[in-house]
Amino acid sequence: MYNEDIPTRAELPSTQQLLKSTGIAFAAAVVMLVTVILPSEYAIDPTGVGRAIGLTEMGEIKEQLAIEAEEDRAQTSSLESDNSFLKSIASVFTISAAHAQSPSTGWDEEVSFELVPGQGTEYKLTMTKGAVVSFDWFAEGGRANYDLHGENKTQSISYKKGRGVTGEQGDLVAKFDGNHGWFWRNRDMQPIKITLRVKGDFGALKHMK
Repeated sequence: MYNEDIPTRAELPSTQQLLKSTGIAFAAAVVMLVTVILPSEYAIDPTGVGRAIGLTEMGEIKEQLAIEAEEDRAQTSSLESDNSFLKSIASVFTISAAHAQSPSTGWDEEVSFELVPGQGTEYKLTMTKGAVVSFDWFAEGGRANYDLHGENKTQSISYKKGRGVTGEQGDLVAKFDGNHGWFWRNRDMQPIKITLRVKGDFGALKHMK
């Protein structure tokens, strides 16, 4: 039987070549870690590259949703076992639904959408620094977690967050030029309908998905 020739010592890579290859592979792994993995998974961006290419915002949303999921998991069992509490919540939802049927005159834009349990979505306004927008949003049939925030290619800010909220009214003042708006997630046990109404100094209302 023919056996393949065993490579000679001269044909084998030297220790220096192996160390060089290992060093290159290690450096590439470190670059990938700090520019892609840390920003996209943990919102840690030591170089600023992740923010520039949109990965840091992805990581921030993942971190926020992980926190919300853990906190809401602890609440779910008590909601399921306490029927009287669910009935009281249902009465609150009835009031919210009545509010949704009121006329919506005087607003520049209005959108409504449904979220099934666990689903999230995002709407943002294009605004310049110092611009002011009045808003009113409310949920029918349940509650939502939300994050009112803004960002552009170099900056990001979280204005306000809420958990288990049926609605909010107020004014949004843009801290810088960019996109500013809401991310909602349905943390209830049934579908909910959210209506957002806005008026003021903004360029467009965009569904970010």
